[in-house]
Amino acid sequence: MEKVAVALSGGDAYRVSVHGHEFTVDQPPEAGGGEGLGPTPVDLFVASLASCVGFYAGRYLARHGLPREGLRVETEYEMAADRPARVGEVRLRVVLPQDIGEARTRALAAVVDHCTVHNSLRQPPRVDIGIG
Repeated sequence: MEKVAVALSGGDAYRVSVHGHEFTVDQPPEAGGGEGLGPTPVDLFVASLASCVGFYAGRYLARHGLPREGLRVETEYEMAADRPARVGEVRLRVVLPQDIGEARTRALAAVVDHCTVHNSLRQPPRVDIGIG
């Protein structure tokens, strides 16, 4: 199994360590306690989906000899209005550096729709949470 470590670093901030990389996750001040030292866990969740879509799009473009410079994924999300607390909607838009034609655009849409993170949302993993 892959490993990710998360440790309290102070206030509402946590230090995340993964594959030799470290970054801070925090809550915004308006959320009642955080200092905004980094993205929120929910931001990272949505960013994971968007970056996975971007990765798949980039690989598709490279595989077909199309330019990737300028490729980006614009993303918006909303929290659900009911309980339990969760992301209720995510909107992603893949912005290509140039027009690739209708047939390739359809093929690209099919590829990015099946990125690993999106597949993990479609067929959620088992999550076991132990205490102690």
